[in-house]
Amino acid sequence: MSKKIIVKTIFEALEELAPIEKAYSWDNVGLQIGSANQKASKIMITLDVLESVVDEAIAKNVDVIIAHHPLLFKPLKQINFDTPEGRVITKLIRHNITVYASHTNLDVVKGGVNDMLAEQLEIRKGKPLVQIGTEKLYKYAVHVPVSHRETIKQVIGDAGGGEQGDYTHCSFEIEGTGSFKPGSQADPFIGEIGEIAKVEEVKVEALVPEHSLKRVIAAVLEEHPYEEPAYDIIELTNPGASFGLGRIGEVKNQTNLQQYAEEVKEKLGLSHVRVVGDLQKNVKKAAVIGGSGEKYIHAAKRAGADVYITGDVGFHQAQIAMEMGLAMIDAGHYIESVMKDSVKDYLKQKLTEFDVEIITSERNTDPFQYL
Repeated sequence: MSKKIIVKTIFEALEELAPIEKAYSWDNVGLQIGSANQKASKIMITLDVLESVVDEAIAKNVDVIIAHHPLLFKPLKQINFDTPEGRVITKLIRHNITVYASHTNLDVVKGGVNDMLAEQLEIRKGKPLVQIGTEKLYKYAVHVPVSHRETIKQVIGDAGGGEQGDYTHCSFEIEGTGSFKPGSQADPFIGEIGEIAKVEEVKVEALVPEHSLKRVIAAVLEEHPYEEPAYDIIELTNPGASFGLGRIGEVKNQTNLQQYAEEVKEKLGLSHVRVVGDLQKNVKKAAVIGGSGEKYIHAAKRAGADVYITGDVGFHQAQIAMEMGLAMIDAGHYIESVMKDSVKDYLKQKLTEFDVEIITSERNTDPFQYL
């Protein structure tokens, strides 16, 4: 039977995908307005929190808005009801709507906005264009009775442990004999109080990235049959998965720039794009950054991209790209709206046990019209 969801559970699910600590220092992510402790029955995903989006949320009885672009970037000095920002904040508070933003943290993580774009554009073997860091890794090892080995392995994998490249639920196990003597206040799953018990056990080991470690520990403790499970956590010097801005990889079908620009328009549902470079240039390798990515043209060139897809490209930056022989496709900032359906699908998978409806905003928040 499904149950009502507490808002903080929604936040926790999002932060499994995009941990807050991955956001840039200048960014303002997480809770923007509202409460993490209230119940929710409807979530709406949007790129921006404009007044038209808030009006839509009110009309549809939405409790929580999940946005990519933060509503509040800088500290407020006043809330003036006569300004657009003031009206938005007032409506949100009056209608008890909570707003949460997942911005640069959602940009840089595996499975985030730039992976969403790379998948939509069928860019293969994609890796970060601008590497920011690598995930700290731990080796997590837990002793379990043989009867529960598969359950615990599954739990570790489901909680984010055992990921190696394109593989999940990776683990190693060693069989042995565990021994223990339950004390007078114990409630042993196996054995008798005051007597040494010997049990055939398995030591299950898995690599766990830092952002998943607490979740793995909690999940195992919940499912483990023992009162006091024995486990080890060892910090490793092995570099974990890299994370960063943008993606670069091979295009699915080699073609020329003109044809590839048409493919970009089709795959991203665009009416037009701006193109820099020789339209007959061969395109084998493409880089993409959602939003405003003009300052990374040198990174795209160094990485060997034939074409760089981003938005908000200025005149002089386009000239620099042209001079260095880097083709560009300016597809606009609004291509980040790819996150709406992807985040909706992600939350639907994570929140199946709860009675909550998840929708995407139908409002187009792109300020530009093309005539």
